[in-house]
Amino acid sequence: MEQAKYDEMQGMLNKLEDIKNSQESIIDKINHVITDLFQNPDKDLEKSMESAHQKASDNVDAIKEAIEAYEMKFNKLQMQ
Repeated sequence: MEQAKYDEMQGMLNKLEDIKNSQESIIDKINHVITDLFQNPDKDLEKSMESAHQKASDNVDAIKEAIEAYEMKFNKLQMQ
């Protein structure tokens, strides 16, 4: 594999990993809000945060799958 192609693909993997980390950080922040809601209950906000948590979790799963697929492609190209 050409060095330029390798660098490009490695850069893409780094960006995907950064996106995953950002989504995990969002989940952590949502969890803090949910925990705060134990002290100051608000059913509407709790419902919104639970929905946001689920969506962020789904995003993490989708990004993990994308990373795995791209890594397999990357590894395959490295073997050629």
